[in-house]
Amino acid sequence: MARIPYQPADISEPASVVDAIRDRRGGGLFNLDRMLLHSPPFAAGWNTFLGNVRKELDVSPKLCELAICLVAIINRADYEYTHHLPGFIAAGGNDEQVAALPALVNGDADTSMFDTSERAVIALTREMSINAAASDETFAAIKEVLPKPQHVVEIVGVIAAYNMVSRFLVTLGVEPE
Repeated sequence: MARIPYQPADISEPASVVDAIRDRRGGGLFNLDRMLLHSPPFAAGWNTFLGNVRKELDVSPKLCELAICLVAIINRADYEYTHHLPGFIAAGGNDEQVAALPALVNGDADTSMFDTSERAVIALTREMSINAAASDETFAAIKEVLPKPQHVVEIVGVIAAYNMVSRFLVTLGVEPE
């Protein structure tokens, strides 16, 4: 349950911020947006930043969605998981991988249904989400499977960004639509 009330679904001011969010979302506002709009500067920055994270990165969308789903599971962010599981599936996540996602919070979970790059992202996501940093071994594994520094920066940024998102959602009690 939301800890403070959402802004109304028909909110229209400040128009530049609300219109930009509606444009990115395809016309409507999500509960997350309606919570963010309590602070228009925060909502505007979030919209630009997360819009770029979602649409402008070069790193594999499947790796991004895998990381986001795992962050959501680790942080118990049902809203985030509900919104990103379809993206993981659309990016190539199969039924066996989807079924395995909840167990990935455990370091000894079976990851045999994931390839080498996916296993490296799983390890990185777990360590960054639980410990705030990655071990040298885990970081070396990411650099091996993602040899372009741009991709390493992007996957680390996705994990960091969605840890922020999940903490916002969980703390404020933002509910899935």
